[in-house]
Amino acid sequence: MSILLEVDNLKISARKDDDSLLPIVKGVSFKVARGEVVALIGESGSGKTTIALSALGYTKPGLEFDGGEVRLEGEDVITMRSDHLRSLRGQRVAYLAQSAAATFNPALTIGEQVTESSVLHGILSKEQAHERAKVLYQALELPDPERLGRRYPHQVSGGQLQRLMAAMALCGKPDLLVLDEPTTALDVTTQIEVLKSFKSVIKQEGSSAIYVTHDLSVVAQIADHIVVLYAGEVQEYGTAEQVVSHPTHDYTRRLMHAVRPPPAAGQGDKTSSEHKRQAPALEVRNITAGYGRKRDGTTTITVLRSVNVSIERGQSIGVIGESGCGKSTLARVMAGLLPPTEGQVLLDGQELNPALAQRSRNELQKIQFVFQMADTALNPKQRIDHILGRPLEFYLGLKGKEKRQRVGELLEMVELPQEFAGRYPEELSGGQKQRVNLARALAASPEVLLCDEVISALDSIVGANVIDLLRRLRQQTGVSFVFISHDLSTVASFADEIVVLYAGRVVEKGSTDRVLSPPYHPYTRLLISSVPELRVGWLEEAMQTQEAQAGIDRLVTLTEIGCPFFDRCPLAIKDTCDQEAPPIRDLGQGHLISCHRPESEFLH
Repeated sequence: MSILLEVDNLKISARKDDDSLLPIVKGVSFKVARGEVVALIGESGSGKTTIALSALGYTKPGLEFDGGEVRLEGEDVITMRSDHLRSLRGQRVAYLAQSAAATFNPALTIGEQVTESSVLHGILSKEQAHERAKVLYQALELPDPERLGRRYPHQVSGGQLQRLMAAMALCGKPDLLVLDEPTTALDVTTQIEVLKSFKSVIKQEGSSAIYVTHDLSVVAQIADHIVVLYAGEVQEYGTAEQVVSHPTHDYTRRLMHAVRPPPAAGQGDKTSSEHKRQAPALEVRNITAGYGRKRDGTTTITVLRSVNVSIERGQSIGVIGESGCGKSTLARVMAGLLPPTEGQVLLDGQELNPALAQRSRNELQKIQFVFQMADTALNPKQRIDHILGRPLEFYLGLKGKEKRQRVGELLEMVELPQEFAGRYPEELSGGQKQRVNLARALAASPEVLLCDEVISALDSIVGANVIDLLRRLRQQTGVSFVFISHDLSTVASFADEIVVLYAGRVVEKGSTDRVLSPPYHPYTRLLISSVPELRVGWLEEAMQTQEAQAGIDRLVTLTEIGCPFFDRCPLAIKDTCDQEAPPIRDLGQGHLISCHRPESEFLH
């Protein structure tokens, strides 16, 4: 294969206040052949996105090219004039960002946005562009290609929107695609569909691609070659098979371990038994909740239906499910942010007022929320000592020297230097901000921490470090955790028990080892089978399974009658599963599955 792109001894630096240069990318070299996918992998700050953007002749503000060449078919894009770069971008090289929701304009139709670049560059006429878009919709396995372009972004699912971004990039028939973490924010079942579509259409179109990610298991499914980066330098470079099956560098092995941490099955038993009480630390009984209110007081959209969850003192409960299953809604009900229409929330056996405003300061103190995005959860105008000091004053009445001392202890507890107290959030990395987010919740000395997707925005190594920290904090403090995530591997590495939610109903729950071992509820089996394995060729095998076929392009549908998983279930019984609510079957040792099928017919 001929070489399309050659990155040769690339150096990129940041301009400091004293006008000196700080090296960011330090002599990186690799090649991309025609029709080939090359993956750049590494943790946050490794330089992978900075290097990928160089293929467009672009550097982020504050950075500048400091040496080397980036040659596209022999022409150095670094030294190109701005008018040549404009024609390069969108025509010969196209970029796919991480967030499709942020990329699309909600006021324009999908068709207008997918075709815009190819029409503006004069590559295709409007009519040709719309025909080309339909071909791409079909290639990307999107529903209703003929009419899809007339819809608006909010009228399609997240996974479909991600594939539409690929259609937008490919519409102008570029030679090279730059994909920047395109599946990071997707749940496991959606991710597998998007990966399959991306891989298929790149091969069909004969395009080359640079794929940026921190997840080695994802890379194994789509890349021909892998470049492992750390601190702006290449640590390992080889074929996907070589790097995944026979890594030579310690850092690559660290990435592999962080991607799929070992399960926590039974790990928390000692902790929870040491702190166990007669009454659970937190319990929700028969909770039904949703959004909007009709005149009769019922919800316009009911998200949760008859949900029961109990968390013992010192225990960690993992709540998993796809986007739209009601995980965050359950956490909001527990915290009092969303009053339920039916059911009770109990703290230490005592019923709580359903609404946050009606709860006492003592009750508020005992349940703390750790939000997903530390960037938006932390006030950028306040120093860390002020952020941590507010709950110390509000809940514990600490002031002056006593408060400053406790701020230092909290920073030490989350393994941050005490000098961070004088810093602002913008001066911290993503992982450090999330540690401050945790410290703020711990400042109240809570009994229960509600962690909503707390590591989904972090790379695999930083995320693994945060999980290790949570484990240590649980041992030290005896705090109970409700850990919400769509990442089954992460939940398995931390939780004592797992609650599987689908369409607002509990379909399976039990200890981690029992839920993750057969027999499974069909939906649990789908989630488990959708977690990418760390080997080349897994994707092609996985997409042929019964579970994968059940998962393809099906939205989570909230239903009032029958089993909500009916239209996706490989074990569905017509005129039973679609008409009657499934019974809850007790498989022993607290393992419950909600299904019409007898235990002997469950999936193994």
